[in-house]
Amino acid sequence: MSSLIVATSWSSDAEEIEKYRDLVKRMERALGEENVVTLQTLNDLGIMLKATGEYEEAKEIHERSLAGSMKVLREDHKETLESLNNLGNVYGKLKNYEKDLEYNERALKGYERLLGKFYPITLGTVMNIALIYHGGLKDYEKAEALYQKALEGYEAQFGKDHEKTKRCATNFAVCFAQAGKKQTLRAVLDEWPHILIKVPPIKSYL
Repeated sequence: MSSLIVATSWSSDAEEIEKYRDLVKRMERALGEENVVTLQTLNDLGIMLKATGEYEEAKEIHERSLAGSMKVLREDHKETLESLNNLGNVYGKLKNYEKDLEYNERALKGYERLLGKFYPITLGTVMNIALIYHGGLKDYEKAEALYQKALEGYEAQFGKDHEKTKRCATNFAVCFAQAGKKQTLRAVLDEWPHILIKVPPIKSYL
């Protein structure tokens, strides 16, 4: 969902979160619980709660935001798809990787229909799903296929020297290393000799 937060002007401390809780209540009274701006503010509160480790409350908030978006908009609306991603990522923090996978896969299908397979947000969601299989479910075969898909997309869209392409290649190599596939790992290292040491893997693109 299009965040109302300006990244350089907010802090995820208890006081700021309490202000957002109060803001949500006031907007619900003034605009209604299903108003799009109210839902955006609710989404922002969920993001802040996740950032401070309040995962259970963040999950509840994102569930409310998603339910509202599904009712007011539609599942293929960009803001609803972002709510699916946000909720899935919170489940990942709670180590419920099956739910994390479920919501991210729903988001991916929507992004592919709405934006196409090579749009940056679509590729980022492919990466998120690869990371769920890789770090959460330890299914390296599925993770490898998704990393390959994302890497091909990033190379096509941005080229080999873009930061996201490099990081995708890093995660791809780490997956091969953890799966014990030394020959395949060597092939990736040969293709990306100056990248994998300098750019650390990331947990999420969204």
